[in-house]
Amino acid sequence: MNKLNFLKPDRQNLSTYLYIGSFLFFIAVFDVFLTSFFKTNITSFLPNILSFLLPLILGTIGLHLIRIEFSGIPKLDLINKNINTNHFNAILTLLIIFTIIKSTPPILSWFIIDANISGDTKEACTGSGACWTYIKIWLRRFVYGMYPNDLQWRINISFILLIALAFVGYFATEKLKKFLTLYYVVIYPIIAFILIYYLISGGSFGLMWVETGAWGGLSLTFIVSFFCLIFCFPLGMFLALGRRSTLPTLRYVSVGFIEFWRGVPLITVLFMSSVMFPMFLPEDFFMDKLVRVIIAISLFEAAYVAEVIRGGLQALPRGQYDAAKSLGMGYWKMHIFVILPQALKLVIPGIANTFLALVKDTPLIFVVGLLELVGMLNLAKTNPKWLGFAMEGYVFAAIIFWIICYAMSRYSQNLELKYKTER
Repeated sequence: MNKLNFLKPDRQNLSTYLYIGSFLFFIAVFDVFLTSFFKTNITSFLPNILSFLLPLILGTIGLHLIRIEFSGIPKLDLINKNINTNHFNAILTLLIIFTIIKSTPPILSWFIIDANISGDTKEACTGSGACWTYIKIWLRRFVYGMYPNDLQWRINISFILLIALAFVGYFATEKLKKFLTLYYVVIYPIIAFILIYYLISGGSFGLMWVETGAWGGLSLTFIVSFFCLIFCFPLGMFLALGRRSTLPTLRYVSVGFIEFWRGVPLITVLFMSSVMFPMFLPEDFFMDKLVRVIIAISLFEAAYVAEVIRGGLQALPRGQYDAAKSLGMGYWKMHIFVILPQALKLVIPGIANTFLALVKDTPLIFVVGLLELVGMLNLAKTNPKWLGFAMEGYVFAAIIFWIICYAMSRYSQNLELKYKTER
């Protein structure tokens, strides 16, 4: 064995450094684990300050000893490259690990161990943990809003049909796949509108009419998000093309539209659509509040989608335009078959980010009296029978929004891998 150099570990005594470093790191993590989960401090015989800092000191020394450049062990080299390149990164790594360990017991205790889920009243929640009974009792309202209980099957059937029709592309034959764009851009939105208007709203085919003011909860969040997504994307694409157009009038109109909608907050747009816009309509003309909200959000988000797509158009080399023109393609044919497919591939992350922002902006519709998921939570927490359980409601909403946003994020990542957007 060569002489050990603890100040600068090297490959010559690799196994020795790994054994000592791993042992010290394990002792540090184990000490924090025992203190957090079992309230047992194995270093209690030391002064308080030293007992508190000892795990951090031991962990730092342990990570220092395994910090060996090009050790030949792939996993070790990966660890050293990403989280253990120097003492500062080592300390940050340890602090993150210790924070996760220390925060896990109280979270688990509140979330699961001491939580209550049985019972039908507030009195059933006697522990110090979360009262999931509150969520259980209000779940129907959180999902369907004030929609009548005996008619909620109409919402269920509508969403099942919309999801089923969305997967048509996966089962389409090669001959029909060239029509998928037309289906998703034109036909599918029309079908969705018919389902929402005639099945959920009712008033036709013997179905009882349910006003949009009774809609709410998670179903309303999905409806608003869905229609805004399918409307704002094509509008944003045309605005992006208009802003890059050589026609002055079209370019100025597109620029003015984009900058106007980007210059006002969404809450102002919703207020104007609900309060001010009806004042300019004829007395005998009526437009539903939900329709006005969807139009307002679509116009607002279209401005941001347009700028994202414009970034993709600007990123394409000029040679793509020249190549398309050399083949005799006109403006629309060039953009549909050559330019837009490439530009959209480049900005998939930006488009996904805009769509995620749209979904998370839907709670703002409460300003016009529409109670989606967060609006129903705010209504439920003011109920005299369930005061003091707002935390459970917001945690429930956070989990739902996280699932939605994570699913959309993963889908965008899959699209990036599918179209090989990395350069």
